[in-house]
Amino acid sequence: MWADWYGPVMIRVTVTYPVTEGATFDHEYYRATHVPLAVAAWNPVRTEIDKGINGPNLAAVHMVFESMEAFQAGLSSPATADVMADVANYTTIAPEMQISEIIEE
Repeated sequence: MWADWYGPVMIRVTVTYPVTEGATFDHEYYRATHVPLAVAAWNPVRTEIDKGINGPNLAAVHMVFESMEAFQAGLSSPATADVMADVANYTTIAPEMQISEIIEE
């Protein structure tokens, strides 16, 4: 396993919002309110926000965690319920999540 040779395995959690006909998405609310709410709840090492220009996704956020355990600890935060409830305030798109090991930076 990578962790045995190279140290701890960093985890990237990517949440995407696929382009969906008739859907709404408030990029400014997402950037200024929702993502900071998630960061406060889950405490990632770093975060990046994408606004899609061309491709299958209208938006995405990438959060990096020190380990799978750190990510799971963040999700177990009582504030996760507030993060999930806030989705309706900026979009009608059902978010999709990808969890990955970062094997090279």
